[in-house]
Amino acid sequence: MGRGLAVRCPIRIDLAGGWSDVPAYCNDKRGEVVNIAINHYVTATKTLDENRRLTVQYSTEMPIGSGLGTSGAMNVALMAAISGEGRKSDELAEMAFQFESILGNTGGRQDQWASALGGINHLTFDGDEVEVNRLNPSEGFRNWLQNNLLLFDSKIQHISGELHDGVWTRFHKRDEEVLCGLDMIRDAGLLMASAIGEEEVSQVVKSMKMVMTGVDLLDEKIHNPFRNIIAPLEDLGHVLAWKAMGAGGGGVIGVINNNDEKSKAAILDTMQTAEWSQIMWQIEDSGITLQ
Repeated sequence: MGRGLAVRCPIRIDLAGGWSDVPAYCNDKRGEVVNIAINHYVTATKTLDENRRLTVQYSTEMPIGSGLGTSGAMNVALMAAISGEGRKSDELAEMAFQFESILGNTGGRQDQWASALGGINHLTFDGDEVEVNRLNPSEGFRNWLQNNLLLFDSKIQHISGELHDGVWTRFHKRDEEVLCGLDMIRDAGLLMASAIGEEEVSQVVKSMKMVMTGVDLLDEKIHNPFRNIIAPLEDLGHVLAWKAMGAGGGGVIGVINNNDEKSKAAILDTMQTAEWSQIMWQIEDSGITLQ
């Protein structure tokens, strides 16, 4: 009989600050990211047969390219499955990041840390150092987030590497719009951390709008696939703020609803017409789980 181990890791919502976790930026300035681990998972199952042949199989609840950090969660689960018990969550997150770097991924560290840690976290990236500040809002504010931050899968496929490459090429050329956009996104991460800590809904909305403006400075193509669907809802006041998850250009978007049933109904009707599917979610407080 063979021996097996299954590891489950959550994926994440990046609320604010994503892009500033990339080493090209945070090697020079501190990156500031706020993200939420959610109850959709990647599972890696390791099997060692009687001939000591090792097999690792994955299953994912959300596709790669959704913008929800699925690839990062996969690699955290892989590192945890191979390592077995005894490794700390931050060690496994860093191992997953380094593994992806070897494979040529030029992204940042937020996905791996969100998956390994679980919960709502304010992550500060200073070069290769990661500082974790766990955010623990009240049950009422957690419910507000879960009820009013709506996720929709546009089913538009994106490849984050292509968008990243264009932005970072301009960054290395010291393009003023890109530099300004990244700083604005970083500042939005700081504001989001404060907003959740103080439980200020208006500041959560302001932070997400800052992200939107900053990302548009990086490359308007990141949000272009969504604008014609979302803009009328914004104009009518049904949507307070929105942003692409991950690198954008397709995949999943997050929409902050105006906290009333009329607005939510209008949003859901529009998304149904666009054939975008809603992703129901809750905060997942646990990170890596051995099963």
